[in-house]
Amino acid sequence: MKTIPSLTLSRLGCSKGGRQLFKDVDCRLQAGQWLSVAGANGVGKTSLLRMVCDLAPADSGDILWNDTPVKLQRDSYRQDLCYLGHLNALQESMSVIENLAFTQALAGSAPTARHMQAVLTRFGLRGRSQQLVRHLSQGQKRRVALSRLALSAARLWVLDEPYVAMDEAGIQLLADLIASHLDQGGLAVLTSHQKVPLGRHQPLVLELKAA
Repeated sequence: MKTIPSLTLSRLGCSKGGRQLFKDVDCRLQAGQWLSVAGANGVGKTSLLRMVCDLAPADSGDILWNDTPVKLQRDSYRQDLCYLGHLNALQESMSVIENLAFTQALAGSAPTARHMQAVLTRFGLRGRSQQLVRHLSQGQKRRVALSRLALSAARLWVLDEPYVAMDEAGIQLLADLIASHLDQGGLAVLTSHQKVPLGRHQPLVLELKAA
């Protein structure tokens, strides 16, 4: 029986360049919930997301996945995590479908070419699968990066400004995808300057303030 997932931030603190960004951040997220991380520029929103992804250490406090500290279960935690930053992190010299296959292989997954083609079609990239990423527009590159979500089996999605460089149709497509993930018992943590509704799912809001 699969564990019902939960993410807990316990008295989390962060500093950069000798300056305290935030401290004593507490939050608990459970299956079907999403967390909106808000706050002024420079307050540490991206730093918090990187900590959640185990990409940067916290100055204080702990991050727990299913009530166990992430630092004690790094390998299994990363299998349950899908992180997309505001940068697309695509290999410009590879084709669209090669990028998808490569990132899924890193996640321990091997989707079929047919499945990847279907996802690309869903994201408005039909006929682009063999095109080199360097020849795509910024909006198309963003769609390729975000199409990874539709291929991911991870239960926790962490998204830093996911709607950047997306048109109105793309924004709605992504919002629907996140809502579907939550409907299936997934969790999401995201930052966004755009307020996009996710169906019936209301956010938990974490407002970061300078310490």
